[in-house]
Amino acid sequence: MIEVTNLTKRYGDHVAVNQLSFRVEKGQIYGFLGPNGAGKSTTMNIITGYLAASEGTVTIDGKDIQKEPEEAKKKIGYLPELPPLYTEMTVEEYLLFAAELKKLPRAERKEQVEQVMEMTQITDMRGRLIRNLSKGYRQRVGLAQAILGNPEVIILDEPTVGLDPKQIIEIRDLIKKLGENHTIILSSHILSEVSAVCDHIMIIAHGQLVASDSPEGLQKLLAGSMELQLTVKGEFEKLQPVLEGLPDVDSVEKLEEQKDGCVKVKVISKDSADIREKLFFALADAKLPIMELLLDRKSLEDIFLELTEDVKPVEKQKGKLFGGRRVKNAAAEEAKEEMAKEEIPTKEMAKEVTEEEAE
Repeated sequence: MIEVTNLTKRYGDHVAVNQLSFRVEKGQIYGFLGPNGAGKSTTMNIITGYLAASEGTVTIDGKDIQKEPEEAKKKIGYLPELPPLYTEMTVEEYLLFAAELKKLPRAERKEQVEQVMEMTQITDMRGRLIRNLSKGYRQRVGLAQAILGNPEVIILDEPTVGLDPKQIIEIRDLIKKLGENHTIILSSHILSEVSAVCDHIMIIAHGQLVASDSPEGLQKLLAGSMELQLTVKGEFEKLQPVLEGLPDVDSVEKLEEQKDGCVKVKVISKDSADIREKLFFALADAKLPIMELLLDRKSLEDIFLELTEDVKPVEKQKGKLFGGRRVKNAAAEEAKEEMAKEEIPTKEMAKEVTEEEAE
């Protein structure tokens, strides 16, 4: 549906998006996740045609957003982080105006406006001035504008920013409902929002794509060793050799003794091996009942931090900024040193010629 290839955007020496490539398949909700300043909004603006890329291409259903902008934009509905609302208009006036801008057939405009107002639950607000609406309702009006014309792709940039918890839940439910009939790209830095709504997650840091998978796939990718916390009825001295005797157990650590004759331990497996079944039967044979078993899984927050913390910003070849000052390129420094070395014999030769002339 959407194909982004080697997308790059520079602002002077700052590289906001760096050689970004990904595909968006039809009929799914994609989460575009990253910290503030990662390049999410810049990428969204390029995909929708609001910004031109420094390098690379974006195609929407085979239409290049730069070469065929009108055809490509017909397939996109876009809700920026700050919805482009005319606050002196009523909700209905604004949506009719947006329908006209989108060149919807005149005979269909009224019906489509009614449909999107009902879908976003703002029908009761149709006669209200937008300036008198709460932020949550303004966000709904912006979303109604985005889905006017029934576009195949809906792009939402931080759709729940500034909303209260009740409004966030309502917008999330609406996005899930829209996902039944549209392809959606949802940009956010709120991890819980992405994991609650999206089928596929793309994580971006310093303009670079560092991961792209389903939430479950990302957890498996970075799962590492399986870590279990066990509460077992019995003594640790009897429990320890049974656990350490299992072939895929890497380590066993005693956490605490409990008053009811139980002991709590931490068991770590080797190379992501799933030891739960073998562990259950081994302890059952040893007459050591398991009272509690907890699997310690990495959260999306853990995955996000692990993937983004080591990614460094990309600087232009001619130099980089450090503390507000320009640091000269190392290659240029080396070349300057070589030139300096070449100048030394030249000066010595000139001195010898001068002495010969004096004699």
